[in-house]
Amino acid sequence: MATDKTQPADRLARPSRARRRQRRWIIGVAAAIIVAVVVGYLGYQAGADRPGVEMPDQGNLHVQTESEPHVPYNSDPPTSGPHLPYLAPWGVHTSPIAKELQVHNLEDGGVMVQYACPTPCPDLVDKLRAIVSQHRDHVILAPYPGMKTRIALTAWTRIDAFEEVDQARIQRFIKAYRGIDHHKR
Repeated sequence: MATDKTQPADRLARPSRARRRQRRWIIGVAAAIIVAVVVGYLGYQAGADRPGVEMPDQGNLHVQTESEPHVPYNSDPPTSGPHLPYLAPWGVHTSPIAKELQVHNLEDGGVMVQYACPTPCPDLVDKLRAIVSQHRDHVILAPYPGMKTRIALTAWTRIDAFEEVDQARIQRFIKAYRGIDHHKR
């Protein structure tokens, strides 16, 4: 009979099945909320840490010639929009590349490194050439007369413009965007 007296005390000491189920449910919901907050924060940080300024995507319409009328680009140099159906060769160029040609290279995962100098600037060009030459493909160096800044980096829907050569900044931009295909599927 002694066991009968201890049985109610044991029953009071043990949580009921309903309480255990409720506790597991609360812990599960709390864990899901924590995971959602962490994933959301990491996603936000990843986007916030991407180099350059994001520009609205202007699509990937093909035009047959540089002179064919099309909507104006929303950035200068352009970062997306109407473009020719062929590519400029990757590497170092000594002449400007048509905007409509640049954009197709960007769509194919290219990064443009462009410069504008009101007077000859061989030191700047040599520094940029040394950076671009480290990449076998998907990077182009070219002059861009009339640009508002001395240097501009462009990739599909991204632009970063500045005045002085910053090797780390340029390499970070190239690493972030080089080789990413942007064809609409």
